[in-house]
Amino acid sequence: MTSYNMLIAPDFSPEHFAGWHLFNTLIQKRAGINIRLNMPASHSEQEALIDGNDIQAIYANPFDAAVLIREKGYRAIARPKGKPDEMVIATSNASHIDALEDLTAGATIAMADNRDVKLIGLRLLEAVDLVEEDLNWSITETYQAAARQVIKGEAQAAFFLSEIFHSFSRLTKSQLQVLIESDIADISHVLLVKNDFIDADKLESVILALCEDEDGKEALTELGMPEGFEVMSEEDAEFMLDLMETLLS
Repeated sequence: MTSYNMLIAPDFSPEHFAGWHLFNTLIQKRAGINIRLNMPASHSEQEALIDGNDIQAIYANPFDAAVLIREKGYRAIARPKGKPDEMVIATSNASHIDALEDLTAGATIAMADNRDVKLIGLRLLEAVDLVEEDLNWSITETYQAAARQVIKGEAQAAFFLSEIFHSFSRLTKSQLQVLIESDIADISHVLLVKNDFIDADKLESVILALCEDEDGKEALTELGMPEGFEVMSEEDAEFMLDLMETLLS
């Protein structure tokens, strides 16, 4: 039986780690194909895996999806339903920063290496006349590490993927305060397949049907995607990529 590779972007909440393995086991069984799950710990490791391996399917963040679709020969087939990518800018409860306006040029922003989160965050900071060059950036391996830097006062604020911020422990969140949370709604992670992946239709049909039975619903809940996946058309993907380009301009 042919074996394939699927890669999961590293910006998911750690509590969903086991869920991805449950998801993979279930879709292999139902599609009748072998899939090796690749779960890089960082964006740099993700790029190395994509460049050095034959990856047939990728669960990608929207920024990476743009490059993968337009330059690497992938196409979008699905996205999590009702689960847009939003981001949070937060600071320490112990700091003097109580509003976005209190962030000033020279401040240090901690964040994991997630470019769509940075892109959205910079758009939000335009409201207080801050641009990328005004700030110092501390790129961490994980969002948890970024939270620690803010709590310790090593950074004045941090950018977080909303889902991960809201999954932090009660203790961690009690030491942080949200300055702003985005509400864009049209940007999300996407499931991509290589254009020459011959079993793409089989994989797509299995993933879209997971919400139709109890075992599938259990796997989706473990992923934090209780509503499952929905079809993402080429038109939908292009709209999202155009929106990303608008945010960049």
